[in-house]
Amino acid sequence: MIVSGRLELGPGSTVGGFVEAESAIIGHDARIKGPLRVLERATICDNACLHSIQAGGDVILRPGVKTGVVTSEKTIYVYGKVSTEQLLGRAVKVHAP
Repeated sequence: MIVSGRLELGPGSTVGGFVEAESAIIGHDARIKGPLRVLERATICDNACLHSIQAGGDVILRPGVKTGVVTSEKTIYVYGKVSTEQLLGRAVKVHAP
């Protein structure tokens, strides 16, 4: 799925494959079974499950997020406990509850 602007994926939604957008807000308990690629910022809400994330801007990961590799050209912000294979960014900031 290719979105020409911002993707706002609602809570509990599922996308079966690759997603590309300028920016993204992924709702809680949402699933993206393919890679997510955004040119700018991505916010991934509580308990969302994603294949992987590649972003040109900041990435925010909320508690309970499960994903493969997260790549960002800027900062990755982690709030609470998340499950990832690898975090690759200019900076990674972890905010524990």
